[in-house]
Amino acid sequence: MGHRERLLVGARNCIYERGYTRTTARDIVAASDTNLASIGYHFGSKDALLTAALVQAFEEWGVEIDRVLRDGTQPDLMERLESMWTGLVESFGTHRPLWVAGIEAFALAEHLPVLREQLAESYARARPALATFIIRDGGENVADETRKAVGSFLLALMTGLTVQRLLDPEAAPSGHAMAEALRLIAGAVNDSADA
Repeated sequence: MGHRERLLVGARNCIYERGYTRTTARDIVAASDTNLASIGYHFGSKDALLTAALVQAFEEWGVEIDRVLRDGTQPDLMERLESMWTGLVESFGTHRPLWVAGIEAFALAEHLPVLREQLAESYARARPALATFIIRDGGENVADETRKAVGSFLLALMTGLTVQRLLDPEAAPSGHAMAEALRLIAGAVNDSADA
């Protein structure tokens, strides 16, 4: 494994152990058994290295969530959503440090344009997959803007559930409770439209 790869692994380990904001360049060097000059040579800065490591970790987590989405073969949409949210909640057990670092990174993105771009690109890749989870059979009649909105809606719910899980895991809803809440909301919307 070369210095670049060792730096990424070391930065990721530091993110999981210390968090995004508390990780120093020296922490990364110690964790990767490299040197400070390697960070500049391969990534340009500590922030660029941390961003690359965080995006890589989110992409690996995304593979796990893709598996959950692929396993959601139930014909009933609410059952698929419940399965997705349950898988998301279960992933917090192993990926909690990643989500803590992610929330830190979201706050820093305002001041680090490269980080903001990378996180925005990750969200842009996630939207179509999430939309496909809802819109089955290709959804040829669904406008691109609507498809994007569906993916964004699910991302908003996932991010909100993540924050609730981080702040108060015992009070945060389960996948089943999320599906029941959406059933109630959908019913209220239908009732309102019929009135």
